[in-house]
Amino acid sequence: MVEPTVHRGMWGSVLVALAAGSRLFAPLSAAEAVPEAAVRAAVERSLPLLVRAAVGHREQRTCFACHSQGVPLLALAAAQQRGWKVDDAEIARQTSHITAFLDQNREKYLQGRGQGGQADTAGYALWTLAAWQVPPSPTTTAVVEYLLQRHQDRDHWPNSSQRPPSEASPFTTTFLALYGLNAYGTPEHQMRIAARKEQVRPWLIRTSPKDQEDRVFRLLALAEVGAPPSELAQAAQALREAQRSDGGWAQLDRGESADATHSDAYATGSALVALHVTGQVPSDEPLYQRGVAYLVHTQKPDGSWHVVSRSKPFQTYFETGYPHGKDQFISCAAGAWATWALVLGLPPQPAAP
Repeated sequence: MVEPTVHRGMWGSVLVALAAGSRLFAPLSAAEAVPEAAVRAAVERSLPLLVRAAVGHREQRTCFACHSQGVPLLALAAAQQRGWKVDDAEIARQTSHITAFLDQNREKYLQGRGQGGQADTAGYALWTLAAWQVPPSPTTTAVVEYLLQRHQDRDHWPNSSQRPPSEASPFTTTFLALYGLNAYGTPEHQMRIAARKEQVRPWLIRTSPKDQEDRVFRLLALAEVGAPPSELAQAAQALREAQRSDGGWAQLDRGESADATHSDAYATGSALVALHVTGQVPSDEPLYQRGVAYLVHTQKPDGSWHVVSRSKPFQTYFETGYPHGKDQFISCAAGAWATWALVLGLPPQPAAP
């Protein structure tokens, strides 16, 4: 099992430089550091909830859900790679569900039309399948064709939804499209993929992020296009500087929602994952460990994290099994990012039997 953030050499082969300059925080004291056992316990409490949410969605819907399947399955892949036991039979059911969803839209992809959620949904689906090493197929090839056709006259992939934080950023959409192209592009696609990267790279470099989602996915996208190490370091520095005194990150610097201007598990987990997988922050750096401490200390006794939704509902309400009622979708995604970040902050353990 490979790391869910490394596909066919991408990110693993990207040369990156650690952000220059002094550390933003003093080293953690022994009293502040979270014992490894406590971090492992937090992961152990969270994983069953992520599985429950993914199962709850699969059993009640035929579509693919980024919040209940995408990020949770990425976190589960990271956990398995680090030695945690994962229900392989359920993972097979999940990847079959995602594949079936893509299959039913194959002709639309070939026509450049896509499905609900457009490049965000298609990109998250390919990212999830790649994390579990699902092999290429005629359908993944069709999705790649769709991503290449989508906004081919633009210098990036704009988002088609306004459902913050996860479906409201052109940086998120652009990263997801790039990742899908890199993960499942065929040899016949490579020239067009290379041209699209050349088209997108200047936009990523010159465009300033406006909030935390932008900062996270701008850094990830810059790595995906092979941006110079100096650009990666600058993007990482923007994330470093956004860390709060409590060790966490907030979705918004200011504005529309008081809840979103406070640190939460979604913003914190995604920041730590992005900084780590792009090679900008090792897990033993004080900045990372402060984020780990924030996540461990804010986890609920039931193993979840609660994040208040900023999106207006447009689907009929249903329970997936993740806690927090009307906030369960964003809370599930937050729990997945948080779990992924905690797993990356731990040394690998022997693989479970």
